[in-house]
Amino acid sequence: MGITLICGPAGGGKSRWAEHLASCSGRQVVYLATGPLLPDDADWQQRLERHRRRRPAQWLCREVGAELAPALSDLRDGQIALIDSLGTWVAAWLDADAPLWCRCCDVLVESLRLSHAPLLLVCEEVGWGVVPSSVAGGRFRQRLAELEQRLMADAAAAWLVIAGRALDLQQLSVPVPPEP
Repeated sequence: MGITLICGPAGGGKSRWAEHLASCSGRQVVYLATGPLLPDDADWQQRLERHRRRRPAQWLCREVGAELAPALSDLRDGQIALIDSLGTWVAAWLDADAPLWCRCCDVLVESLRLSHAPLLLVCEEVGWGVVPSSVAGGRFRQRLAELEQRLMADAAAAWLVIAGRALDLQQLSVPVPPEP
């Protein structure tokens, strides 16, 4: 299976589609959560709780935060990893300078390629409208978009999930030519 990207806007159903794909795989599911815990943020805690309630009890869950790449080396044959999400991983590295950021991306991409298990990678889509008003917002949008396009080159499958509908991007699309 390799890498399957599941992209889309907030609230579109990305995580639920990834959970469906994981459940249908017939493999042991390892859920790798990249988001921060944020115990003082009530809204974030409600979001985490919704995700936890949806996960079957037999799924393994690892709160990996920014340390996604090392966690991938622990995966084994017979497992499938559901990584939720690329955006929270990018956010964890948002303060990294450009050289460190490039190294982090290189390590992550190589770890994804070397994984012994298929990977379901939930990716937020940003920048569908307004240009971010802050430097950090612009950096987040640019880094996430560039990383998603880089990962698409290695993806065995890709889905766009929007308004509760999943579209097969490999079947319904053609690649955009690279920049000269």
